[in-house]
Amino acid sequence: MKSGQAKRGGRLRGVAILIVLTLLIGAAATPLRALESFTKDELRIETQSGSAFEFEIELALNARQWAQGLMFRRAMPAEAGMLFLYDREAERSMWMKNTHIPLDMLFIAADGRIESVVERTVPFSLEVISSRRPVKAVLEINGGTLQRLGIGVGDKVLHPAFASGS
Repeated sequence: MKSGQAKRGGRLRGVAILIVLTLLIGAAATPLRALESFTKDELRIETQSGSAFEFEIELALNARQWAQGLMFRRAMPAEAGMLFLYDREAERSMWMKNTHIPLDMLFIAADGRIESVVERTVPFSLEVISSRRPVKAVLEINGGTLQRLGIGVGDKVLHPAFASGS
């Protein structure tokens, strides 16, 4: 009697393993959701010391684009970035899930003034990065760019999305 139960238990384990393998193979064969594409644009940052810098950016304008952001990218040109634009000012939070490159994040008010910054974020981190105050947009650029160019809180971002204009 014990040998019959052992055989049934072995068969059940075998069937369970086959089911799991079938599900895994099916999941692997299912295509992933296509990555979002982004509209390209330009913006200018003017520092309080009188310097000005041009950036080629991509615009993240909706929930799917906000969720993807710069995930999965292995590199980005030096004077490039992504501008996350929102309908209204609110406290904003970001993270670095699936993001391969360190980033500097600029949290921008509706008038284009940089409210706060976070430098050299850690790739793949799930730590929440917060604006800590209401902002209209977040600009992500290559890590180290803020320090290299001397950009900081109080500087102005010029783009049609902000009251400061272009």
